[in-house]
Amino acid sequence: MTQDDPGTAALRRWAADAPGAVLLDGFHALKHALRFGAPVGPALTSDKASVLELSADLAADLTDTLDDLLVEVPAATLRELVPRIHPTGVAALAARPDRRANLDALARRPRQAPVVVLDNPRNLGNVGAVVRLAAGFGATGVVTTGDIDPWHPNAVRSGAGLHYATAVERLPADELPPGPLYVLDPEGDDIRGVPLPEDALLVFGSERHGVSAELRGRADRLVALPMRPQVSSYNLATSVAMALFHWGGPGTVPPAG
Repeated sequence: MTQDDPGTAALRRWAADAPGAVLLDGFHALKHALRFGAPVGPALTSDKASVLELSADLAADLTDTLDDLLVEVPAATLRELVPRIHPTGVAALAARPDRRANLDALARRPRQAPVVVLDNPRNLGNVGAVVRLAAGFGATGVVTTGDIDPWHPNAVRSGAGLHYATAVERLPADELPPGPLYVLDPEGDDIRGVPLPEDALLVFGSERHGVSAELRGRADRLVALPMRPQVSSYNLATSVAMALFHWGGPGTVPPAG
């Protein structure tokens, strides 16, 4: 029996690990997943030298790790495996975080930072952008309600792999973590005059439909973002960014990567 070459062996592992694995599409997703402790492998690229050069420039702390982890495969093979190859030409698979651990982190009291709740979001790119914001501000996590998976590859791609830097889960609206509900609503009090508690659930609706009547009815407080008359709405990620900036973030924000 002949031994597989490294590329073939990696492809076999990719096929075996694919069910339930998280696709890390692009250098930045892989970088952040590694920095925040994700079990990663295999990692494939059609140009290992270019990826290592990029790492030396943007993430020198990971260059040796990537040198050991990356397996070079033909570009055509990578195109067959990944629906839309990232411009950085690298993709990997990683284990999804333990759901029980994420739920425990979201429910732990007292919390030092809010949980962002996206009520029935419709755009995976927006979900990923919100995860990226939550990770950057040090929010406890991001919870989505509704039928889309916040760990969908498109959300992980737009989140640059920062799903591993915070707790990200999908839950029914009646199973949200404990804490006061601060619902973003045009009829609420101006957020600039409302302190946001560290253990709050900050609830955002979709741009078209807003927050559901169920969650709005359960709100401890309705708060509104300042908006010029005749402007209908902000992008979801923009709204989250404004609210988290108003909250202020943790005392110590980790250095940028």
